[in-house]
Amino acid sequence: MKKTVLMMVLLAFAVCGFAQEAKPAAKLNGPILTFEKNTHDFGDIYQGDQVAQIFKFTNTGNEPLIITNIQVTCGCTAPEWPRNPIPPGGKGEIKIGFNSTGKMGRQNKTVTVISNAANDDTTISFVTNILTKTPQ
Repeated sequence: MKKTVLMMVLLAFAVCGFAQEAKPAAKLNGPILTFEKNTHDFGDIYQGDQVAQIFKFTNTGNEPLIITNIQVTCGCTAPEWPRNPIPPGGKGEIKIGFNSTGKMGRQNKTVTVISNAANDDTTISFVTNILTKTPQ
């Protein structure tokens, strides 16, 4: 009986030791890339269609934001982005074009934005379902 009570007390102390209060996230200094929306669904499109989406962002940091590159997952995706620094509080747009030629079915594409942002590289993505055109 004494061993059981002792084990329960030790277990209670062990559990309490791990239940520490979470520390708030440290505030980032420098540029911070914040997208209004970082995903888009084009829905159903037909094979050979070309579609595009504009992803709007804001530099919510305290230093100029510089986008140095955008990495895409295939040659069917074409990015356009501002080459000039975006000042703190400034807004910008990244246009992502997609060419569905040679593709079929559900497509999930991810685009990685390489920048000097304190919140590291950021990804944006889109999804679409490509249908074959019916002969007329």
